[in-house]
Order: sequence, then structure tokens, then C-alpha cells
Amino acid sequence: MQRLVLRATLLITMLLLAGCSSVEQRSGAAEETARRFLQAAANGDGQAACGVLAPATEAEIDAPCAQGIVDEALTAPSDQAETQVYGQRALVRFADDTVFLAVFPDGWRVVAAGCEPRGERPYDCTVQGG
Repeated sequence: MQRLVLRATLLITMLLLAGCSSVEQRSGAAEETARRFLQAAANGDGQAACGVLAPATEAEIDAPCAQGIVDEALTAPSDQAETQVYGQRALVRFADDTVFLAVFPDGWRVVAAGCEPRGERPYDCTVQGG
């Protein structure tokens, strides 16, 4: 009986550790996508920035996307970030910007950026999908 309890405990521990690793990996990937997007936009690389936008968000940018996204004057990401993953969605907060992301078949994509909190009301975002 003791052996069964020990095996069950080990199995549960391994599953919990695997779950944490998965969340950490997903959080890191979401943050990396948000950083890449903001850095590209701030550097004037509209092509790279548009490459990580969600389709509905890209459709809302004035054509052509590569110029429209640069015109939004987004700031480069700060060194520190707070990332929260909620299933297929993520929120990455930098010092001067908040970015919302969603998982697509090819990975994380930016659905909104240039977002500022407004208390109890929804965020006000300069870049967002329809």
C-alpha cells in the first residue's frame, strides 16, 4: 500500500511540474512575441511587426500595414515585463505599453497593442482587431 501511495505521489508531482513548465514556456513565448512586435514597430520595421499581428488586427491597420503600424508610434519594450497567460490568450505588461495576444496554429499573435488601462473600463488600445 505504501508503495502505491509513493507512486501516486510521484506521478502527481511530475504532472504538476510538467504543467508549470508548460505555463512558463507559453508565458515566455507570449512575452517574446510581444517584445519582437514592439521592437520592430519602434525600429520602423513595419514588415516584421505586421508579421506577428493576428489577421483581424492586421486588417484594421491602414494599408499598407508595414507603413500603418510604424505610423502608430509604438514604443520599444521595457526590460521588465509581467506576463499572464489565460488558456489561449495572454497579456504582457511593459512599463509604457500593454500587449494582448492569442494563440494561432503558428504560435502567438498580437491582437492589440499600445493599450492603457482605464480603471474598471476596458483598455484603450491604439492597435486592435475588429
